[in-house]
Amino acid sequence: MSELTPRRRLLVLGICCMSLLIVSLDNTILNVALPSMGEELGASVSGLQWTIDAYTLVLASLLMLAGSTGDRIGRRKVFMAGLVLFTLGSLLCSLAPTLESLVAFRMVQAVGGSMLNPVAMSIITNTFTDPAERARAIGVWGGVVGISMAAGPLIGGLLVDTVGWRSIFWVNLPVGVLALFLTWRYVPESRAPKPRRVDPVGQLLIMVLLGSLTYAIIEKSLVFGLIAAVALLGVLVYEPRRTEPLIDLRFFRSAPFTGATVIAVSAFAALGGFLFLNTLYLQDVRGYSALHAGLYMLPMAGLTLVCAPLSGRLVGSRGPRLPLLVAGTTMAASGVLFAVFEAETSTALLFTGYVLFGVGFGMVNAPITNTAVSGMPRAQAGVASAVASTSRQIGQTLGVAVIGTVLASGVAVGTSSPTYAQDFVDTARVAWWIIAGCGLCVLVVGAVTSGPWARSTAGRCAEVLEGREPATRAADAAPGARG
Repeated sequence: MSELTPRRRLLVLGICCMSLLIVSLDNTILNVALPSMGEELGASVSGLQWTIDAYTLVLASLLMLAGSTGDRIGRRKVFMAGLVLFTLGSLLCSLAPTLESLVAFRMVQAVGGSMLNPVAMSIITNTFTDPAERARAIGVWGGVVGISMAAGPLIGGLLVDTVGWRSIFWVNLPVGVLALFLTWRYVPESRAPKPRRVDPVGQLLIMVLLGSLTYAIIEKSLVFGLIAAVALLGVLVYEPRRTEPLIDLRFFRSAPFTGATVIAVSAFAALGGFLFLNTLYLQDVRGYSALHAGLYMLPMAGLTLVCAPLSGRLVGSRGPRLPLLVAGTTMAASGVLFAVFEAETSTALLFTGYVLFGVGFGMVNAPITNTAVSGMPRAQAGVASAVASTSRQIGQTLGVAVIGTVLASGVAVGTSSPTYAQDFVDTARVAWWIIAGCGLCVLVVGAVTSGPWARSTAGRCAEVLEGREPATRAADAAPGARG
């Protein structure tokens, strides 16, 4: 690929950020629309869970496959295919006549979404070859997530109140079409010099594991719980035997990498549960409109937007430890505030809880990727980052599944029930303790996996990976070598 001009590189960055914006915006907008969807489609709490989890499940299952496919056949091709599928899925979602069809069309969206973010990150990495420029580009990329967090509830609330919930999917159509045209016109094609091999068995095992686990939680199915356990066993037995596995289990010998995975799952489980819980509470219990609910959650979104770049600077200057400790403390404190002090009963306490959670979530995102790739060989950094991205989606899926199941177990279907509001608040106590527990997990795991001992395990893991990375024959020729 010929050297691009600075202006052309910025244009490529802008196109990639457009794809991230519609994918990130989609979920935050959808949460605000859940009560309206439920009312029109006659959906229960578990039905509303599936409108979110069907999307995040498929996305989590296919992220790594999409990234490796882009490396193999061309990132531009896969990125354009993702834009087509995501835009088409959005159109179909806006026309869905039933809950079942909406869930199916959300899965189409997710297939497209899986081809966008990891491939876009590869395009950015390939376009910005200077380390300083690349760092700034990735900083802009991360800021788009904060923008979507802040804008999603407001845009979603405004659209739901003025046009109806179906209009939230129309936002993606012009952006998707414009991004498709600009990609075709301006983004150069690129491939990896040595792409990883396809691992169809590993891919199938991961899909079965995530799908059956989520179904077991939402539908309370023991059979699917057992299927998930068998699939997990299959991953643990099969993947180490592969020369180029979908997930290299040796990564987990690095305490920072393992910590980043656990932190990503915990933080995004808290986020998924937080958004799901508060959207239903503000609209179904307090009786606010979708726009009013979006305005109420603005402190959380605004603090996320402010703290995300601050966290990135702290990670760059002082390492990931301080942002992780702040994130875990404030997220846990938010959960405790609601669970113990009944923050719902006071608007001041409600906003305090939102501010605390916004600070925590804003602080946690930057250290996840940094910690995941800490000490990893450069050739493995992309795969480690992809695992961290997948962990985020898994966490959000499980958060919605668990919190939604807790609510469904204690809340009667339909807001017309005379005890609905009290049942919701009482049942939500358990949900808030779960969110507090996720914050505590971020705090403890962040403290343990960001110190000198943890960094030493990352160094040893890198030696193992580098010693066996070039080819199997190198390891066979010198089995005692450690890089």
